[in-house]
Amino acid sequence: MRQFDFTPYRRSTIGFDRLFDLLENSARAASSENYPPFNLERLSDDRYRITLAVAGFKADEIDITAQQNLLLVTGKKADDGDNGRAAFVHLGIANRSFERRFELADFVRVEDARLSDGLLTIDLVREIPEAMKPKKIAIGTGDAAAAIPHREEQAAA
Repeated sequence: MRQFDFTPYRRSTIGFDRLFDLLENSARAASSENYPPFNLERLSDDRYRITLAVAGFKADEIDITAQQNLLLVTGKKADDGDNGRAAFVHLGIANRSFERRFELADFVRVEDARLSDGLLTIDLVREIPEAMKPKKIAIGTGDAAAAIPHREEQAAA
């Protein structure tokens, strides 16, 4: 995979550091291992679902941490040792630990997480605060100059 150098852009732009960090982290993650596999679904405009295939993991072996703009899913397989079982003839189900990172947009939070049939499902919802939502401005009629007091009138008041 080709690696891009964003240094020239960082020198000539202001306030885009987070964007460049996301691009660099994404490129780094794409070159790393792809375990466990996952699906990403958009359920509606403000709802998303991540489904990870974590066959062989129990709920207490998986940890989900939500930080600002980052969702970290880690799995640490408990070492059961031999426990008197027979040796495997073929070991095809991955039993290795993993760490999967997801960059989240602003105001996205984890709503629910469930483990069922070897699939870890994480539901996300984007909740934009009322102060950040667009507001419709009513348009009045009449003379705009009459509605705004003149500077002399404001000084007298």
